[in-house]
Order: sequence, then structure tokens, then C-alpha cells
Amino acid sequence: MNAKKFRCLSGSTLKLIAAVCMLIDHAAFSIIYYDILLPNAPIMEGTPIYKWYVLYRVMRTIGRLAFPVYCFLLIEGFVYTSNRRKYALRLFVFALISEFPFDFALFQTPVTWEYQNVYFTLLIGFLTVWGMEIVQEKRYSFYLQIGIVLTGCLAAYALHTDYDYKGIILIVLLYYFRFHPAIRTLAGCISLLWEPAACLAFIPINMYNGKRGLPIKYVFYVFYPLHLLILGVISRLII
Repeated sequence: MNAKKFRCLSGSTLKLIAAVCMLIDHAAFSIIYYDILLPNAPIMEGTPIYKWYVLYRVMRTIGRLAFPVYCFLLIEGFVYTSNRRKYALRLFVFALISEFPFDFALFQTPVTWEYQNVYFTLLIGFLTVWGMEIVQEKRYSFYLQIGIVLTGCLAAYALHTDYDYKGIILIVLLYYFRFHPAIRTLAGCISLLWEPAACLAFIPINMYNGKRGLPIKYVFYVFYPLHLLILGVISRLII
């Protein structure tokens, strides 16, 4: 009974938590970093601007929770979607739509090849686990699965996607251990040791009750490029 009470978050609630954390993170980078910290660098402890730096660090730390939650929800979507081709196409379309707002807000330029938005990471991760499942179903060699994972990691690294190969590894682990919450949490946290604050995301993840929640998935798809575009505009107005 206590375990059931602990699992009290629906899929839409998890998406809302991730979206809020992501907004806080991107607001810190797009506005506080570019418009306040960067013009006043270097930042010295004890100066008035140092308080902004502390706020910036706190906001970025909160933002670390977003990506693991989105990866977890990606696996849930992969497992339960009725049409994986449409799911992958949707990720690809929003990856393209989001690229300008992503560059505009976080790199202060209309186009850059330095970094690609997180939808590309999620798409590559989705295709990777799809390939893994096909190999499992056809009972091919386990080494072929490893090859598929390495290909996904290399693709994310070569395209400079957000979280690059590290994001693909997390997605693969969440998929591989999806039936074992304790092992999934441990493996996910180990893969996130380079960014320890992100491990806190497994608190809401393990509170997931398996229910979809409110049917507003496209709101969250649109939220990503829209909030970046708005932050980019706000940053320009401040300048």
C-alpha cells in the first residue's frame, strides 16, 4: 500500500516537472549568463554580481533533472506507442523546428553547427533502442546489439547533439533495465556521474504510476521550441 501511494505521478505530471526544470535551466543560460554574467566577467566572490552567479548555478542545477525524465518518458513512449514510425517522424520534425530557437536562445546566433538540440538526441536514442529490439526479436548475436548502441553513440557524438553519446547511453540503460526499477536507477545514476545533480531525476521517475495523465502531449512538443524562441527574444530585448 505504501509503495502504491509513493507512485503518484502520471506521465503528464512528469512532463510538466521536466518542462519547468528545463525552462529554469534555459532561462539561466539564455538570460542570466549572456546578459548579466558574461558582460561582467570575471566574477569575483563578494561582489554584487556574484549573487547572480550563485542564482545561475542553482538554476542550472535544477535544470539537470529535465533530461533523464525526458529519456525515461521516451522509453515509455517507445514501449507503448501504436506507431513507432510516426513517433520517430514526430521527433525528427520537431528536431528540425527546434534548431533555430535552440541556436537563437542558447548560442546567440541563428545557426551554429557546434551543438544540435535535444530532439536529435532523443531521436537517435529512439532509433537505437528500436534497433536493439529488432535484434532481440530475431535472436541475432548480442554483439550486434552492442554495435547498434555504438553506432547510436557515434552518431550523437558526430552530430554534436545535446548530451551527445552520454545521452544515448542513458537512454539505452533505461530501456535495457526497464523492468528492474532498482537496477535502472543505479545504472542511470552511474551513467550520470559526470553530472551528479541529474541523478535526482530518479526521484520523480520512480514515483511514476504508469498512467498517461492528461492527453496534452503536443503541448509539450511545442513547448520546447516555443520557450526557447521566447527566451531568445527576451535576451535580445535586454541587450
